[in-house]
This record gives sequence, structure tokens and C-alpha cells, in this order.
Amino acid sequence: MASNVVAQAAVFALRRKIAKIEGTLPEKLVAAGVAILHPSGSAWAEAGASGFLHTGVARLDNVLGGGVPAAALTEIHGGEMRDAGAVTGFALALASLSRNREPDREKRFLVLWIGMSQAFAETGFPHAPGLGALTGLAPDEIIIAQAPKLTDALWIAEEAARLRELSAVFLEIHGNPVRLDLTATRRLHRRAQLAGRPVFLLRQAARAEPTAAPLRLVVSPAPATARSTLTGPLADTIGCPAFTVTVSKSRTALPGQFILEWNPHERAFQERQPENSRPVVSAPAVRPDISPAAGAVVAFKSARPAAAVAHQPSRQQHPAHRGARRTG
Repeated sequence: MASNVVAQAAVFALRRKIAKIEGTLPEKLVAAGVAILHPSGSAWAEAGASGFLHTGVARLDNVLGGGVPAAALTEIHGGEMRDAGAVTGFALALASLSRNREPDREKRFLVLWIGMSQAFAETGFPHAPGLGALTGLAPDEIIIAQAPKLTDALWIAEEAARLRELSAVFLEIHGNPVRLDLTATRRLHRRAQLAGRPVFLLRQAARAEPTAAPLRLVVSPAPATARSTLTGPLADTIGCPAFTVTVSKSRTALPGQFILEWNPHERAFQERQPENSRPVVSAPAVRPDISPAAGAVVAFKSARPAAAVAHQPSRQQHPAHRGARRTG
């Protein structure tokens, strides 16, 4: 009984420290329908009935423990600046999935894209006609906010994450600024939990560092295949956009790398299987294909006796071998 009291006192003290950092009363840390994520990972934050955003790729959803969290902070990283297009395209594809998942189709779908002036100068502004063809998002469904400083971008993201009218919030940051620390990401994650909407943190040309986001995906472009037709692949054509997605951090701690293709017509992901994933030799029809034991001879005899005989002198070179050797 005494140990339980001490544990509860420690948890309450920790909540007070978090509330002091965030400027929130300790009693408001636990909201209705929201569970606190303990350091042991035993409890998972659930905002209402939002659950997860399924990518449509069963193997990826299993590695992520159900999919991308629909009410949490999610990091999408690009290792180099030249990967910015792939990072942006993958993030907007997730927004399109979130739109298709919206239960109330009559509700207006709004996405807020927050970027710093440096990031927009490097990667450019999102192109409305291209976004419509890729994700189906209309130009009036995307709100772009340009912030000159990181503090302004973080303030806009924190305030926007509170709004339930927004379906998703994207924050695009270049590099590894000092102010984007564990405290700042914890505030964004908490706002996403309370609002029940996802907040995506796009890290362009950044290295991984400790954050409060339960999921981190590293995205890079993958070679596109040729367009498929009824008669086969069409030569000299470019097919669907492809992304190489690596799970760098997740609540299941299961690593994995996937090549995903985005179908802009069906608004869905599909996994591309490696070219050498099919068996080269067909399995035998008479007996099961059982691999031989280690060290067993499969088709050839050992060559050691023959090699030993080859080193022996011939009888023509040593005639003395034919008769008995004299002694004395």
C-alpha cells in the first residue's frame, strides 16, 4: 500500500512539472477520452474513437501497430534537401487518406501548411493544380502560412493544433534548430491529442534527434516503374510516384523499409515487391524442397584423396620402389 502511495505521489509531481512547462493546470492534464502515454509504453494515447490512420499496406500497418496515429505528432524526415519533394508528396498523400477517412463528408476538409521562409525558399510553395491531380485536394482546402522565424512557426502550429475545424496541420522545418527541442514537440503532441487531429512535422535535411513524436518515418524518392497496361508495361513511360519509407521510430520498435507507390486515381498506397522476390527455380513436384544439412556432400565427391595421390612420386622416377631395399 505504501509503495502505491509513493508511486502516485511521483506521478502527480511529474504532472505538475509538465503543467508548469506547458502553462496548464495539473487537473487539466488528463482530458476526457485521452490516456497518458507512460514511459514504459504500456498505455497508448487514444483521442476518442480516432485510433489510427491506415495506410492500406497491411505489412506497414502491422509494423506500425495499426497505422499512423490519427491524433498525435508524427515526424516525416528527409535525409537531404533533394528529398524534399518526396517528403512533401508523401505527407500530402497521408492528408488525402485522412480526407477519405473523414466520416462526415459534408464537413469541409481544411489543411494548414506552416513553413518558414527558408524552407519555402529551398523547396518552393505547394502547387495547387499539382496537388489536386496528386491527392485530390482542392486549392481552397489548403491554407499556407509563412513564418519568418521558428518561434512564429511553432506558435502558429500550437494554436492551430487546438482547432477542431482543421483536419490536419503540417509544420515544415529545415535542419535541426535548437528551439525545436523535446519541450516544443511535447507541446505539439499534446495539442494533437486534445484536438483529436494529426500534426505532421516535416523535417527537411535533418538528422534524427529525441522528440515527443511516437512515430518517425524517413522518406526518400524511389525509382518509378513504367505504366502498366493490359498488354504489359508501356516502354518509355513514367508510372505512379514511388517512395522509400523507413520506420525509424515507432511504438512497436519494429524496424522496416518499404517501397510504396501512390495511385493518384484511386488515392491509395500499394507496396512494390522487390524484383527478386519470386523464386527463380520452381519447387520439385515429387518431393518437398528440403535444404541439405550443413557440411553434407550434395553432388560431388571430396577431392582430398586425389590431391594426396598427385603429390606422390611416380614409379618411373623411383625404380627402387619396385624391389627390396638393401641394408648394410
